[in-house]
Amino acid sequence: MTIAVTGATGHFGRHAVEALLRSGVPANQIVATGRRTEVLNDLADRGVLVRRADYDDEASLREAFTGVDRLLLVSGSEVGQRERQHTNAIAAAKAAGVRFIAYTSITRADTSRLLLAAEHRATEQALAASGIPVALLRNSWYLENYTGQLPTYTQHGIAGAARDGKVSAAARADYAQAAAAVVGAEDGHAGAVYELGGAPFGMTELAEAVSTVTGQQVRYTDLPVEQYQAVLVAAGLPAAVAQVYADGDRGIADGELLVDGADLEKLLGRTATSLLDAFTQASRS
Repeated sequence: MTIAVTGATGHFGRHAVEALLRSGVPANQIVATGRRTEVLNDLADRGVLVRRADYDDEASLREAFTGVDRLLLVSGSEVGQRERQHTNAIAAAKAAGVRFIAYTSITRADTSRLLLAAEHRATEQALAASGIPVALLRNSWYLENYTGQLPTYTQHGIAGAARDGKVSAAARADYAQAAAAVVGAEDGHAGAVYELGGAPFGMTELAEAVSTVTGQQVRYTDLPVEQYQAVLVAAGLPAAVAQVYADGDRGIADGELLVDGADLEKLLGRTATSLLDAFTQASRS
């Protein structure tokens, strides 16, 4: 059984490849794909098959997926381009005879009003139309969305538009391990829809975790969505990106990124990384 992982040059894909190796999948049965294959040389040295694959280059995708039985389709990072790019990958997978695809989607993609959900919903529909057996890995927010802002939080505090809503964020590595568990199994996941997330927390709890880890009192300031979007633009984000982030907080306020966490714990075989542990790790790096 040969397993391919797209986006192995990125954080999620790399975590997934490492998780497959840790689970005992032989290196020569793993295909790590990406555009910048030179950053995968260390995996090649360990016996992993490395192939170039570009979501914008259908020929490269077909070549990369040749001989692949199971595919972890990691969603692309180019918002606005992902429906087309994912459709390219799905067509290439079908042409190559891939027998199973696990796709990293977003929480309740089929009904979500999040701006980010539209491309995931379209991808899920394309997967259904392909006829290839599929498992949907609907990930909530990454904890890294917050831990990556630690210096900003300690300097300026935390601002947002999430009101008193809660988010079931989890560590990227946890989601990737769960994805590896699904794509690495020979059967049992076709047709499954996993709503994945960690222990829920609100923005006040986020501020408390930052305060605990840093020893500095940090507070959360809630703003109207439009005002928060303006703050993000003033901080240097492009307007379109700021709109997506602000809409994410709107979604948190409305409960659109809240799940019970059972699916992730089941796939991991353990509890997910906690908010406090994630910030503790981030503060040491």
